[in-house]
Amino acid sequence: MKIMVISDTHGRFDRVINQYNKIKGIDKIIHLGDYYKDAKKIQKLVNVEVIAVKGNLDAQLGQTPNKILHIDGHSILLTHGHLEDVKSGLTKLYYKSLSLSCDIALFGHTHIPTKLQSDGIMLLNPGSLTIPKGGSEPSFALLNFDGNGKYSAELICPDI
Repeated sequence: MKIMVISDTHGRFDRVINQYNKIKGIDKIIHLGDYYKDAKKIQKLVNVEVIAVKGNLDAQLGQTPNKILHIDGHSILLTHGHLEDVKSGLTKLYYKSLSLSCDIALFGHTHIPTKLQSDGIMLLNPGSLTIPKGGSEPSFALLNFDGNGKYSAELICPDI
């Protein structure tokens, strides 16, 4: 299963659609907040399920700030990251993942792509295709699950 992971589209998702159309075989898209309604618009334009959580700028919406997905023997925490204070470090996110028995944590909020493995937990931020920060390039992530319990995670900075 191939999953495109995005975050922080902030009302501009044309680059998401462009990258989706370039990559063959995407089975799902995960949107990690800041503009939850973009996820719904993307869903109408692609032929795959879009799973989303709300971000700090989506506070007025009644959607959940966190979800847990179970894929190929892995438990995956989806969060925007503001409630875990990821701009100050990843400690709270790590311990939240641990307490929820998640071995993968996907988060956004910083707009900076991050891939870190810590004591069996993968912490992955796709960055932002729309508004990259911290000197990073526009980016997203791909998760690939092989169906036998193994996965790979890749940060992608496409030519825009």
